[in-house]
Amino acid sequence: MEPDFSPLASFLDANDLGGYLVDADGADSDQLYLSGFDAPDSFVTLYAPDGVHLLVSGLEYGRAKKESRADTVSRTAEYDLQRNVSEYGSVEGYARTVTAFLVDREIDSVAVPRRFPVGVADGLRERGVSVTVETDDVVTSIRAVKTDEEVDHVRAAQRANERAMAAAERLVREAAVEDGVLRYDGEPLTSERVKEEIEVTLLRESCALDETIVACGAAASDPHNRGSGPLEAGEAIVVDIFPRSKATKYHADMTRTFVKGDPSDEIRERFDLTDEARRAALDAVEPGATGAAVHDAVCDVYEDAGLPTLRSDPTTEVGFIHSTGHGVGLDVHELPHVSPNGGELEPGHVITIEPGLYDPAVGGVRIEDLVVVTADGYENLTDYPIELVVE
Repeated sequence: MEPDFSPLASFLDANDLGGYLVDADGADSDQLYLSGFDAPDSFVTLYAPDGVHLLVSGLEYGRAKKESRADTVSRTAEYDLQRNVSEYGSVEGYARTVTAFLVDREIDSVAVPRRFPVGVADGLRERGVSVTVETDDVVTSIRAVKTDEEVDHVRAAQRANERAMAAAERLVREAAVEDGVLRYDGEPLTSERVKEEIEVTLLRESCALDETIVACGAAASDPHNRGSGPLEAGEAIVVDIFPRSKATKYHADMTRTFVKGDPSDEIRERFDLTDEARRAALDAVEPGATGAAVHDAVCDVYEDAGLPTLRSDPTTEVGFIHSTGHGVGLDVHELPHVSPNGGELEPGHVITIEPGLYDPAVGGVRIEDLVVVTADGYENLTDYPIELVVE
């Protein structure tokens, strides 16, 4: 199922623009989405009323013709003949090449994303091409509404994620407790060792990740502390894994909190309250609801229990100190927002629900599920138990 680019066509028409131009490599998610092509070096994608057009190096030409969703693929060499020899490798020469590519398609005005290369934009303007920086996040908004195929990609990545989470939990479960520290195979069980197990498991699932979080005790009170050192008995261990499929490039995201040994009453209460907040947020997810309303459902649970949130106290450094969630797809953080400024949810939006509580004196607790908004509510793409104590 191909993406629906009609909102982009409408944007161009409303602003009297000839096309939408991206100059980036395949790591840029808007580039990957528009072109359907992944390359390690920058290339040009033009979206115009008559289709999608690529300008790539000769090195990528054959692969782009086979793999991209473009209607036409051109090589930079086709336009390099219009350069002076002294311009090879220069921004000026490259701008001349891109200009010739646009002129060939009778395009004299383009919108570009905010991160478009400044030197190229200036070079195009010097050659008579009108360049408008697009601030409406049109492509990002289109990406936020997933096709059935994209949802399947996320679901598959989440299955791999769950197997990685199970591997992490197994190490914690099988660890012995000695002098308040977890030990595995006679060695202290560290955050680094658990992260290694997660990464190896994901590699076997054809997934990869740059970072993961295994944070224990006070370290877990900082939501994005990656964690380090020995894991302690009786302390909350926050495990947050957000891998990307190597084949499809789509992400998954999930967090669980574990304790090996006897947690304090405070940790138990905060875990149960966070699970209640998670369920309240899920109950609020449906088409037409706003991300702000889902976020408010979480804040209501915490505030009713007498705990601070950024809604009740914008200066608080403890309690619920982040938004409820975010979109997930080609980026692990993308639209829509599930936060105080979150807009209307639509079928096809894939979002996280991840309430949490944080206090250095207690530690951190977070539970995160990944769901897709459907026509009549939501489908939870996460199939993993929510249990605090592992034995």
